[in-house]
Amino acid sequence: MEYVSTRGSAPSRDFTGVLLAGLAEDGGLFVPATWPHFSPDALRAMRAMPYARLAATVLGAFIGPAIAPDTLLAMCEDAYGGFAHPAVCPLVQLDHGLWVHELFHGPTLAFKDMAMQLLGRLFDHVLGQTGQRITIVAATSGDTGSAAIEACRDRANIDLVVLHPRGRTSEVQRRQMTTVLADNITNIAVEGSFDDCQDLVKAMFADTAFRDEMALSAVNSINWARVAAQIPYYIAAGLALGAPDREVAFAVPTGNFGNVLAERDERVTIVGATSGDTGSAAIEGCRGLPGLDVFILHPDGRPSEVQRRQMTTVLDKNVHNAAVRGTFDDCQALVKALFRDPTARAE
Repeated sequence: MEYVSTRGSAPSRDFTGVLLAGLAEDGGLFVPATWPHFSPDALRAMRAMPYARLAATVLGAFIGPAIAPDTLLAMCEDAYGGFAHPAVCPLVQLDHGLWVHELFHGPTLAFKDMAMQLLGRLFDHVLGQTGQRITIVAATSGDTGSAAIEACRDRANIDLVVLHPRGRTSEVQRRQMTTVLADNITNIAVEGSFDDCQDLVKAMFADTAFRDEMALSAVNSINWARVAAQIPYYIAAGLALGAPDREVAFAVPTGNFGNVLAERDERVTIVGATSGDTGSAAIEGCRGLPGLDVFILHPDGRPSEVQRRQMTTVLDKNVHNAAVRGTFDDCQALVKALFRDPTARAE
């Protein structure tokens, strides 16, 4: 399985190389050179699988020979065995044809646990084989940091540094992040917004000498492994609701494309905010797909010129762009407001 950068200049890598690299050297996101495909019969065969086995089956197509299937299954069973619900991520019916997918049964009560609990184990496995030690730098507005800390605490070959905007996370999230006393966890409160935290992370990755010296990696959605680990729960939900024999649509109340990018293989309605690369990657993955509209909000002037062109020069009719005068936080706030408005959401 080969991965290439959305900007086209970085060397290609296999899954483990992408896991450790995080962001590509040219500043782009690593994405599959070709997308795996599951036949209708293969999908139907997954319906009876427990979530951990389904996750290992789906992820195996993205990982290829880099990790043995039995090893991957054991990691998935370990990652999801501690979730509070036996189904891991159950569906609850709200109305006729309307269901909510509960992704909050992990240790920090955030959907980020769905990826992070597995990601920590993937890092452990690969670093144990290579003998390397890495420093993970993460920007968070709250739940990513908590989930990453819970997944990476006390792991032998990982140092985790989390940047969060001071005073702009919930009190629960602040306590989840700052009360873990593991020696390999460091928290930094940044005066500013989530954009400022993310800009600092991207600047570190852009400094090649610093990046190599510190052996930097990432757990934000700039790391493809994080996105890949979220794909199984979309497939699990789709299968539970009748896919591939029935059309299923997802409405995703998120301000970030790291989540919605993971669902590109289902029929979906997407509204999301991006600060650059995740929007470009989501457009490339979703452009031209029938029955799908992608609405992207990005802060005016904040994406790079390359990112702006990648997002705004795609002419497919299902892709829509809006430049917002403000920050990434403002884009997220608009997305959240849309989902809180039942009329707008229904339309």
